Formats: sequence, C-alpha cells, structure tokens
Amino acid sequence: MPSEGMMEKIFGKGAGGGIAAGALCFVKKNRGQIKPYHVGDTAAELERFGAAKEKALLQLGELYRKALSRVGEQGAALFEVHRMMVEDEAYCASIRNLIQRERRNAEYAVAVTSDHFSRMFSETDDLYMRERAADVRDVSDRLTRCLTGESAEGLAGAEPVVVAADDLSPSETIQLDQSKILAFVTARGSANSHTAILARTMGIPAVVGTGSLDESLDGSFCVVDGSAGEVYVRPDDATLERLMAKKCEEEYRKELLEQYQGKPNITLDGTEILVCANIGSPSELGLVRQNDAGGIGLFRSEFLYLESDGYPTEETLFHAYRTVAQAMAGKRVVFRTLDIGADKQIGYFRLAKEENPALGMRGIRLCLTRRELFRTQLRALYRASAYGKAALMFPMISSLWEVRKAKEAAREVRAELEAEGLPFDPEAEIGIMIETPAAAVISDLLAPEVDFFSIGTNDLTQYTLAVDRQNPEVEQFCDQRHEAVLRLIQFVTDNAHRRHIWVGICGELAADVSFTERFLRMGVDELSVPPSSVLRLRKAVTEVDLRKKKEKGAETWHIGSIPKSFP
Repeated sequence: MPSEGMMEKIFGKGAGGGIAAGALCFVKKNRGQIKPYHVGDTAAELERFGAAKEKALLQLGELYRKALSRVGEQGAALFEVHRMMVEDEAYCASIRNLIQRERRNAEYAVAVTSDHFSRMFSETDDLYMRERAADVRDVSDRLTRCLTGESAEGLAGAEPVVVAADDLSPSETIQLDQSKILAFVTARGSANSHTAILARTMGIPAVVGTGSLDESLDGSFCVVDGSAGEVYVRPDDATLERLMAKKCEEEYRKELLEQYQGKPNITLDGTEILVCANIGSPSELGLVRQNDAGGIGLFRSEFLYLESDGYPTEETLFHAYRTVAQAMAGKRVVFRTLDIGADKQIGYFRLAKEENPALGMRGIRLCLTRRELFRTQLRALYRASAYGKAALMFPMISSLWEVRKAKEAAREVRAELEAEGLPFDPEAEIGIMIETPAAAVISDLLAPEVDFFSIGTNDLTQYTLAVDRQNPEVEQFCDQRHEAVLRLIQFVTDNAHRRHIWVGICGELAADVSFTERFLRMGVDELSVPPSSVLRLRKAVTEVDLRKKKEKGAETWHIGSIPKSFP
C-alpha cells in the first residue's frame, strides 16, 4: 500500500522495460577508505596479493557459471572479461611495483592502481574504452574484498523490493537474489552500461541515471516504470491506478503472446517468413532474445554515433558490431551503415544547414563524400563479420552508380583486411535500402548488384507522397497505407524475386498486423520490427491462410502493366 506523504517523482533513463511496485530498499556499501601503511616483508605481501588474485579468479569463474544460467552466454561473457583484467600484466605489474618499491600494503596498491587505470580509461575518446573504467573499479573492489575478507552485500529480508543504489556493478547485480528484486533504481549509470544490459536480460524493470537519491526514502512504497524511466514514490491514487492499469495491460499482452514463443513463423498453408528485430544498440540484445526474433533485420549504426561525443573509432564500432554478431549465434544481422541527416543530426558532424535536410546530405550520400568515415565503418563491420552471420546494408540509395561506388569501397576494405591478415567473412551479404521512389522504379537494375533489398516504408512513404513526416501540420497526409506505397512494395518484391534475391520490410508498416497477409501475398521474405512486436507479428503470420482467395483491392500491380499510350 502507498505510504503517507506527498508524492515524489524521480526521473532517469529507462534501462529495462516493465512496471514494478514495492518498497524501496537502499543497498548500502559500507566500505571504509583504504588506509596505506608500510610493510616490512614485501615478499609476504606479494604472496598475500597472489592468494587474493587466485581467490578472485575462482569467484569470477563461479559468477560466470551463475550468469550463464541466468542471462546466457552474451551476458556471462562480461565475467570472462573481468577474469582477463585480473590477470592483465600491466594492471598486476602496477600493484606489484607499489608493494615492492614503495613497500605499500596490497589493499592500497590495488586502490591506487584502480584509480590510475579507471581514470586513464575514462579520459579516452573511445566509447568502448571509457566503459571499461567501471569494469576496472569492479575488479579492484573484488580484489580488495578478497584481501580484507569482506563479503559482498546482499539483500536482507524475505519480501521482494525495489533495489536502490548510487550505482551497481555487474558483479553486484548478478549476485543479488533475483527472487527478491522487483526493479532497479540507480543514481548513476547509463542505459547502455553492463548493469543495465544485465537488468534487461534478466527481465527486470530498471531506471538509471536519476541523479542523487534521498536515502530517507528507504522503505517507502514506489512504482517504477522502466519503459518511461520514471519512479513515483508514495504515488497518489490517480497515478497508482494509471500505472497499475498499464502493468495489467502489459502482463495480459505478455501472457497472450508467450504461447507463440519458440514457434515457427509459418502460415496455415505452410508458407514460412522470417520475423526479425530492429535495434540501434547492443543493449537491446536482451529484448531480441526475450522476444525470440529470427535475426536482426536492421541494426541502426547511427545510434552508435548519436550516443557519442565524437566520431567513434574503428575499435569502438568493431566491439559493438562484434557483440551483436556473436550474441545472435549464427542468425543473420543486417548492419545498416550510417544514416545521419534529415531528422537525425549530430553536432560534431558539422553538417551545413539545409532548407530541406530530408532531401540533402544524408545516408549513402554522406558516406560517399566522407570516404574515411565510410571506410572506418566498413572495416569495423567486416572485422565483426568473422564472429557471426553479418550482412551490410547501404541506406538512401537512389541510383545505380551509388551502389557500385559503395561496393567498390567495400572491396577496397576487404583487400586491406586481407593484406593485414585480419579475419573477415568474404561472403558477407551486401544489400540496400529501398526508401526512395527512384530506387523502387529502377529496382530491376539494382537487383543484380546486391544480395537483398530491405524496404524502408517510413521514408518511402515520405518521398512517394511528398509529405514531410517530421511536420505535424501534414501528419494526416502521411499515410503509409497509401496504395501508391503498397504498389511500389509489390513492384520491388517482384523485381527482387526475378533476380533471385530476398526482400524484407523494416519500416513501421512491417509491424502493422492488418497488412501482414497482404505482405505475405506479395511474396515478402522477411519482416523486421521492434523486438516488442515480434511475437504479435508471429501470431498474425500463423493465422494467415494464403489458400483463401485474395480480398478485393489486394490485386498485384506492375509498372509494366501500364499501357504504353497512357497520357
């Protein structure tokens, strides 16, 4: 029941979907400050550090096994990284030098080394390396506990609670008793931190980055909305009713759709279609697995740039791409190259102001004019292709020469990697987005150049109907269900199949189950939707019977059928 007092709203970043209600429980970390002191016998102190190191490695091995059963191989891989950090020669050499040369106690040597390495990682421009700072602190805390004999904090009490903390390390997160956790709320952290990823993978609502949390709220009743990134402490009756109704609706939908988990995407007459997920970050992999997607039909590379303060390095992109490719374990991942421009602007790109950015420098146009930017992406993508079934896709194509130029850049990168002895998949598929009317109309010419088409209905609608989809004043005119758009989809699909390549749809219209049957009748091979829509779409697919007569208005249309003499 809600406790007495005024309602307080806490806002952060949603890091794990769902709604949970219960008492706030602050996890307190009562670790005292490490005090330095001189040691007389440095050999004994080194032996003490060695014993703590071995103990930490054993603990991390046990954590890996526990994580493997809870969150799968991808989530558990973090603890293998931590094992490597504990054994890292530079890290260990720093600790040993402080013990030997300065005759400092091992705890202090670990603390100083932790500060040095975490600061070094935090100050780098590489996003991936910045994220390693938290891992260094986590590993160092573990070594310190092994030296002092202090045990990790747990949750007291028998009732499940909403766990609140300044921050939670991945080790702390995975060690908490999941049966006692309703949700996570942390003052620090990002939606892409390892802890947030683990929370999503474990299916626990989470809100991170709330700023300082008032520990006097410990024990207060609250409701956490992980999707919205909101926490309501002592909610009033209207707020509680609204959130509980939302929770009931989500649970009902989940129960309804869970019966389709693991089922094939096959119609009543035996036609099979691939149902995939659209994502923009490795942090969404947990949702992809939870919803049993058949692959990733669209990985939006631009989000790796949008989340960065500067151009991501090849290593940053490679680690992100590799993480996704490995996690999908042989299922195809379609990585779209950068589609910055139009509604997605980034300050450090310093793009010139355009009167109509939707028609300006974006997508493949930007990549072909900034070749080094394109090359960095392609190198990272091809290197990641050695770790899974990766496919490359170029956005905003409107001509044949753009495709050939992009393929030429890809060939140059493959030659570079081969010369450097770096592994990659030379057979990785190359495809293009069909999102301009020009690409749709010349799809018969484009098809022989690529391995697949993916139709982006959002932009295809905008350009076909000459309606700015970002302008709310003309929203009623931006109809993705417009017959012109649907006829272009049919035309593109026919041209793809005539040249024996597959075709998918990855725009919003793919998730509209009222059109699922029509897309299947068109012959579309793949539909890629937000992870939360995968099971709903599967349900719609399994209810289609293509043996039934087509409804009026769903006839096939071809550009070639237009009379040559039409005015």
